[in-house]
Amino acid sequence: MIYLTLFLAFLKIGFFAFGGAYGAIPLIQETVLAHGWMDEAMFSNIIAVSESTPGPIMVNTATYIGSRQGGIPGAVAATLGVVLPSFMIILLVSSVFKNMMKNKTMQAVLKGVKPCLMGVILATGITMAVNIIVPGGIFLNGIVSGTLFSDGKGIRIEGISLFIFLFLIAAVLALRWIKKKELSPMMLIVLAGVLGAVLY
Repeated sequence: MIYLTLFLAFLKIGFFAFGGAYGAIPLIQETVLAHGWMDEAMFSNIIAVSESTPGPIMVNTATYIGSRQGGIPGAVAATLGVVLPSFMIILLVSSVFKNMMKNKTMQAVLKGVKPCLMGVILATGITMAVNIIVPGGIFLNGIVSGTLFSDGKGIRIEGISLFIFLFLIAAVLALRWIKKKELSPMMLIVLAGVLGAVLY
């Protein structure tokens, strides 16, 4: 039954989504691809939509995937599954948090988990960037309609996606260097959306 499958799949994600929403993206991706609910290209689009709409990305993604697979009941099942572990764990942690954080073993565990989370998030970001900018291949032959492409044996690079990616990195670094400020993620999303609308 699809509703139970959605609930259990996202319940598992909810239990192991350490590091917040971005740490959950690899788990969601693995689950979605394993069940054949969508391909990598569609998953990248869903992440973009979930990131640019209000609410936690993990909940937005779960709701969309659940809705796509089982309508409104599927959306409820997936969303409930992904939210339930966090809800229960936070209730438990909030009652013992102060004492727990003083525990040296707990501090050591958290210090050990942080590098892992950074690696998972970085690996997911790189994988998504490569899937969007370089759909596949090795050698470049020419440029057509903003896309560098080959005869099928070489590399195919989405020129516009690559430009937007590099432009946003340059904007973040320039603002940090000139004004010593961080560019707001909201501004990055708006800027990327405007560039996409104009260039595509």
